[in-house]
Amino acid sequence: MSTPSSPQDQPLWRPDPARAAATQLVAFQAWAAEHHGAPAAPLAPTADDTEAAARYADLHRWSTEDLSRFWTAVTEWFDVRFTGEDGTADRVQRPTTVLADAAMPGAVWYPGVRLNYAEHALRYAEDPAHADKPAILHLDETTETPVATTWAELRRQVGSLAAALRAQGIGPGDRVGAYLPNIPQAAVALLATAAVGAIWTSCAPDFGARSVLDRLQQIEPAVLFAVDGYHYGGKDHDRTEVVAELRRELPTLRTVVHVPLLGAPAPDGALHWDDLVAGDTEPVFEPVPFDHPLWVLYSSGTTGLPKAIVQSQGGILVEHLKQAGLHLDLGPEDRFLWYTSTGWMMWNFLIAGLLVGATIVTYDGSPGHPDTGALWSVAARTRATILGTSAAYVIASRKADLHPGRDLDLSAVRCIGTTGSPLPPDGFQWIYDEVKHDVWLASVSGGTDVCSCFVGGVPTLPVHLGEIQAPCLGAAVESWDVHGAALTDAVGELVVTKPLPSMPTGFWNDSDGSRYRDSYFEMFPGTWRHGDWITVTHRGTVIIHGRSDSTLNRQGVRMGSSDIYEVVERLPEIAESLVIGLEEDNGGYWMPLFVVLTPGAALDEDLIGRIRTSLRTELSPRHVPDEVIAVKGLPHTLTGKRIEVPVKRLLSGTPLEQAVNPGSVDNLDHLRFFADLGRERRA
Repeated sequence: MSTPSSPQDQPLWRPDPARAAATQLVAFQAWAAEHHGAPAAPLAPTADDTEAAARYADLHRWSTEDLSRFWTAVTEWFDVRFTGEDGTADRVQRPTTVLADAAMPGAVWYPGVRLNYAEHALRYAEDPAHADKPAILHLDETTETPVATTWAELRRQVGSLAAALRAQGIGPGDRVGAYLPNIPQAAVALLATAAVGAIWTSCAPDFGARSVLDRLQQIEPAVLFAVDGYHYGGKDHDRTEVVAELRRELPTLRTVVHVPLLGAPAPDGALHWDDLVAGDTEPVFEPVPFDHPLWVLYSSGTTGLPKAIVQSQGGILVEHLKQAGLHLDLGPEDRFLWYTSTGWMMWNFLIAGLLVGATIVTYDGSPGHPDTGALWSVAARTRATILGTSAAYVIASRKADLHPGRDLDLSAVRCIGTTGSPLPPDGFQWIYDEVKHDVWLASVSGGTDVCSCFVGGVPTLPVHLGEIQAPCLGAAVESWDVHGAALTDAVGELVVTKPLPSMPTGFWNDSDGSRYRDSYFEMFPGTWRHGDWITVTHRGTVIIHGRSDSTLNRQGVRMGSSDIYEVVERLPEIAESLVIGLEEDNGGYWMPLFVVLTPGAALDEDLIGRIRTSLRTELSPRHVPDEVIAVKGLPHTLTGKRIEVPVKRLLSGTPLEQAVNPGSVDNLDHLRFFADLGRERRA
């Protein structure tokens, strides 16, 4: 791992002074200075970049050193509607305790109060001046003009569906699963689930049955919302057989709701979506404790089933209000488009636009169909003001020699967000050359684990080539060496030294918390270690270098290698396999699959084709490797566990003696193959 080149002195972009002065962040800082002891020096833009960075650093320091006052300020600024312990309608404007226990893991936020996430997501519909404005604009590959769902209609559908769920006996603590694409029905179903106090979880319909079952079987859902199929890449993809298998393999299901995207009739025993949202019922919001589960997200490790990450209604609510309202400066006049699927936490964050009154744009389809510029076209057609995409898509657009700013009307776009993997400097430059010279580029990095960003955009700071603007408020982010010493201008582990409200309350079926502790707190007890290599620069910006562990991360979706091994090693020709995901310097992502063949087998085109087909159909297209490479054998620990992290380091160019302790490996010759391959790739 090499340290980054010296940073560029001149930024690519500086905020327009008038626009920056009008941001919610500036207004919040001034108000918090008056009421909660925030630094008084204004964040309003200054011609001195160093001074601007210092002012934000002071605000950030206050936000992490005095967590109780900062989060009190956030909840008051955004008018979070707390109720008392008994759930009465009397508002508790100022809870007596914000952070009862700051230990990690196990922080206790806002004991003794209740709230409801869905109530906050729908409150803009209460304003008559807002009710007829669009809450959701939707497009898919088959439509040219966006279809609008107004705030009033969204509230009505959520109320009707919540009443239907209650009629099915669904209430606090019950689990509701979804096999849905990024469509308005998914947003309605999530909000109805939260309204009744049930627990949401979703999988994208490009997931095969095995991937879905590995997730849903853990949480034993009582309800399943499922499509008959979806549109992608110019084709219709039927999912009726997969849904039938899910119904057979999920014995806890009491209710299945059919969402007919392709027009198939409802299967026997399933309820029809249209019937459940036809009522005119005012939503009833179940007051739940702050730490009551809102949803379960999944982040796969290298062994075992995907981690089922539980996040709370209150923790997500206050974190997303902060992130959407202050860091993205989202508000009622914005249209918020982020390309995502329901299997990625960015879909959950897209819904956060509703919390601050923005119109969210849902898109179901490929960003590259009918051509690579499809997503830019969606942004133009929906008049999106904030467009979120991935580093991979930006790089693909550059390679395709696209000119979105010249060929499309992107005048409404004021901010472009990127995440999923580090955006290389070439990607930064391309956006300013070919999209808009005056756009705010908010590159962000966080994770499914907190469903938010640790570092990201700040609307009052300049943008420097290849660098994320700053750590986010409330996130005590540092770069540490292996001994736990903080680093500046050097590569280290991304750590968070104080709790965030959206950190998991735990993992599902992890009663003693051991898997949760092992995932984030094993390296540095009491401190969250995220698994990213980062550099915190002397000016406070952040550079992300990719994963420091072996978790696969394609297009922002983390995947477990164990899923791939299970499928590949069912083939009789494969004795063993090893998959590695490697971030490349040009912004690409290389995911090779190494296979050990059984005696007499050959890695021919037929076998490679069957490997690819099996992974695509049983898991998802993201699980298909870029290359399949035959090897004589794979290295293991002395206890027989296949080695992944050292192999990733070797392929990145790390010398063998620095990548692994040779005494811990069963066969060094097998490991040397990867060291040689790493040197060849770097030559």
